[in-house]
Amino acid sequence: MQSEQNNPFAEGKVLLINKPLGWTSFDVVRKIRSAVKIKKVGHAGTLDPLATGLLIVCTGKFTKKINEYMAREKEYTGSFTLGATTPTYDLESGPENFKDYHHITENQLHELTEQFTGQIQQVPPAHSAIKQGGRPVYELARKGIAVKLEPRTLFIQAFTITGIELPKVYFKVVCSTGTYIRSLANDYGHALGCGAYLSSLCRTRIGEFTLEDAMSMEAFQQMAEALRPGNNQ
Repeated sequence: MQSEQNNPFAEGKVLLINKPLGWTSFDVVRKIRSAVKIKKVGHAGTLDPLATGLLIVCTGKFTKKINEYMAREKEYTGSFTLGATTPTYDLESGPENFKDYHHITENQLHELTEQFTGQIQQVPPAHSAIKQGGRPVYELARKGIAVKLEPRTLFIQAFTITGIELPKVYFKVVCSTGTYIRSLANDYGHALGCGAYLSSLCRTRIGEFTLEDAMSMEAFQQMAEALRPGNNQ
C-alpha cells in the first residue's frame, strides 16, 4: 500500500454501497481497499452473495465506528418461495422436500406474520459464518457434519407481506441486528406446513442510512479516482 499521508480515505470515510448480486461482502471490501490504497477498510454487517442492497463500508479512522453501525436496526425486502426447502434456506442450494402450497390462503400468509413479530427465538442457519471451535459452521455443514446451534433472542419490529404471487410471497422486515432472514423464511414455511426458502433479498436500511443514498461500485470507483492524492480533477 502506498503512503497514507494526505489520503482522505485514511482520515476516515463512511461509504454507503449498493452491493451487487453475486458479490460477497468481502469482495466489496477488497475492491475498495485496492482502490483507496489503504489496508484499514471494513464493512458493518455481512450480506450473503445472493443478497443485494445497502452495505456500510468504513475506511481509515472510521473503522472504529463499525460496531456502532452493526448494532443498528435493519430493514429488508425480498421474497420467499413456498412449497420446498433448501439446506441453506436460500438458493445457494437446490430446493428439496417439495410439498403442495395451493391450499394456503392470503389470510393465512398475512396472519402468520404476527407469530414472528416482536421478541422471538431464532436458530441461525447451519450454513452460516458463526464459528464453533474456531471454524465457521458452514464448513462443517458442507461436509455433512451435524451442526447444533442454540436459538437467539431477536426483535422483529415489523414483518409485512407486501405481495402474493404463489409460490412467491413478497415481504418487508424491520429487525434487530443478528436476524437471519433465511431462517425467518425457513421458519415461516415450517409454520405454514408447506416449507419455504428465501428466493431474493435486498437490505434497504441500516439505522438512518438508506439504500437510496448508496452508490454503485462503478460510482465509487469514479469517486475514489477523483479523490486520489495527486489527482487534480
